[in-house]
Amino acid sequence: MTDDLDAATPSSRLLRPLGREVGTRTAGALAQLGVQTVGDLLRYYPRRYSSPGKMTDLRELRVGEHVTVMAQVRQATVRKMHTRGGAVMEVIVTDGVRDLSLTFFAKHEGRLRGHESKLRPGRVGLFTGNVGRYRGTAQLVHPDYTIVGVDADDEAAALVEASRPIPIYPASAAIPSWRIAPAVRTVLDPLKREEVPDPIPEGIRTRHDLLDLFTALRDVHAPYQDADWKRAQDRLRYEEAFVLQAALARRRAEVAEQDAVARPGAGQGDGGLLPAFDARLPFVLTKGQRDVGQQIAADLARPRPMQRLLQGEVGSGKTVVALRAMLQVVDSGGQAALLAPTEVLAAQHLRTLRQLLGPLAEDGMLGGADRATRVVLLTGSQTAAARKEALLDAASGRAGIVVGTHALLGEQVQFADLGLVVVDEQHRFGVEQRDELRTRAGVTPHLLVMTATPIPRTVAMTVFGDLEICTLTEIPEGRAGVATHVVPADNQAWVARTWSRVREEVDAGHRVYVVCPRISPDDPEGAQAADDADLVAEPGTAGDGGGDLLFDEVPVRRPLRAVLEVAEELSAMPVLAGVRIGVLHGRLPAAEKDDAMARFAGGDLQVLVSTTVIEVGVDVPEATVMVVMDADRFGLSQLHQLRGRVGRGSAPGVCLLMSAAPEGTDAAMRVHTLAETSDGFRIAAVDLELRREGDVLGASQSGTGSSLRLLRVVKDAELIAQARSDAAEVVDADPTLARHPALATAIDLWLGPQREEFLERA
Repeated sequence: MTDDLDAATPSSRLLRPLGREVGTRTAGALAQLGVQTVGDLLRYYPRRYSSPGKMTDLRELRVGEHVTVMAQVRQATVRKMHTRGGAVMEVIVTDGVRDLSLTFFAKHEGRLRGHESKLRPGRVGLFTGNVGRYRGTAQLVHPDYTIVGVDADDEAAALVEASRPIPIYPASAAIPSWRIAPAVRTVLDPLKREEVPDPIPEGIRTRHDLLDLFTALRDVHAPYQDADWKRAQDRLRYEEAFVLQAALARRRAEVAEQDAVARPGAGQGDGGLLPAFDARLPFVLTKGQRDVGQQIAADLARPRPMQRLLQGEVGSGKTVVALRAMLQVVDSGGQAALLAPTEVLAAQHLRTLRQLLGPLAEDGMLGGADRATRVVLLTGSQTAAARKEALLDAASGRAGIVVGTHALLGEQVQFADLGLVVVDEQHRFGVEQRDELRTRAGVTPHLLVMTATPIPRTVAMTVFGDLEICTLTEIPEGRAGVATHVVPADNQAWVARTWSRVREEVDAGHRVYVVCPRISPDDPEGAQAADDADLVAEPGTAGDGGGDLLFDEVPVRRPLRAVLEVAEELSAMPVLAGVRIGVLHGRLPAAEKDDAMARFAGGDLQVLVSTTVIEVGVDVPEATVMVVMDADRFGLSQLHQLRGRVGRGSAPGVCLLMSAAPEGTDAAMRVHTLAETSDGFRIAAVDLELRREGDVLGASQSGTGSSLRLLRVVKDAELIAQARSDAAEVVDADPTLARHPALATAIDLWLGPQREEFLERA
């Protein structure tokens, strides 16, 4: 296609800082929302639309939320306060069925006259503030508001305003929706069509009957009727999918042009490591492991870089599949690097690989096999001597497999012939980190990405669209499975039974994990002190006030449990007397972390109180019980990962989720869903429904320019598939997008080096 040769780059107006357009005060408030330029503001779409005749359903209000509601004034009264002096204005607004209280305070009654003159019974307005509760009634204290048909320049403007859909923007305490709306109009009204280059080629717009970008921006912010903003959203939703898929298609095209060294493995009768490894495996590979292994082996044998994602249920045997791929590369004269997100997981991988390989990993050592290699560890906290030895083994080629953390990305790390990069838990790494290691070699190495988080097809198509995807669904024979139960945190009998069960498992020779969301009681609430804990913020619960004053006070919630305090409490419990209890968290020095895991794996420690540092990869077959404190505060997929750490041996596992979540809340649904199913794909789908998709995709990590504002990767599956096909057509004909400069610019602006990371998150 060559029909997009018009304006190539955003005009200087779109890149202009907002302070010059809307004033420094408004610009400062918008900056808190991540909106800094004219282009950012134009892309800050309304969350929903209201019309004067349609009130907000007040049943949907949740205590602690910052909301904007449309309601009708039913009653307004001003009175003096006798207990503290001053005056209070109490306004009751209604959706026709339920009421919401608005409260305004002032030193003198006269200062409330302005509110009194506008908030007359019968008038309809938009009201914004934080929802509190007073005497059983929802309330907003000192809400900001605008009255329909009153807050306009003249009568004609009021009539027009009253007949049009009203855009409601995602707002904050610093700037309400109706102050965002005029700011948008300030930059939108003088905008010219030529200042808005369109990333969607005209031919594709015509094919799908899509609006051009200039018209879509006008209609999404200033519609005259509902059909306007709906059609505008359709275009903008498609654009999000198209730009994402074009970025992925361009990455695929770039990789397809690169050369790689074919790594076919050892020939028949050559005595390679892979055949020797297969011969010593103490178990039979599942059909899925064999099928996926054949796909990977075929990819490695080609002179083009493999780009493959290996996803599988917890315990489905991904490590064995990855190891067999690494051995095929070593048999071909190359090296493999395994990149793990934490030192604990890297050390675990080292132990696992050496255990699986046995003498095959003892090259040059007493007892090593005739044909062997070395597996070495490289982390940032190693001693100088250990690090120097690992660096020499990697650079000389003596180590066929190098396991490490981000320390593998250091400039001083050199490989003799890097043939394969295996990235474990890809969502912990950005694309730059992944590519840094891949481009270290003279020729692009093959790439295998592993994730234990099952990914629904449409998410995978959007997030990992530049990778071929293969999936393991079977669990190897001999795994006894895990039973999951929810323990109400306020039920003392159930809690006591939990610790009795822990004692029974310890007495039976098993091990127990106790997971906490914080490290220390001194850690602030909400701080991710628990080693990347995916803590979910729940709305606060406001209490009932009393007297004349109305406050939206939120009582102190029971603090999140912390590793150090829980370990101390368990040590003092008579039921656990004599049990050897240890702790593990991210603030410990690497040597202490390794020591704690080794002692737990060896049985010297029987109970390990830990943060989520044990979330992925840690493998202790004797661990049969996991107790998760404050389980309702963790993300659903993370709970699934944590549960996968137990029941990995022949004894059945038990996962006990301590939760204080009220029934009917999202938090309660998370823990009950986990108790009901072990199907990781169902869990992932529920997780998508409960969480903002932008967070699931990692978009919120990367600035507003890369957020998915309108696209929903599950609901919009067909649209994504169509955009993928259209983007592939464009990129196939123009791999560098030289003839589609507006599209290339959109990719750079939305998904540039500093923002592209969210493409690789799930």
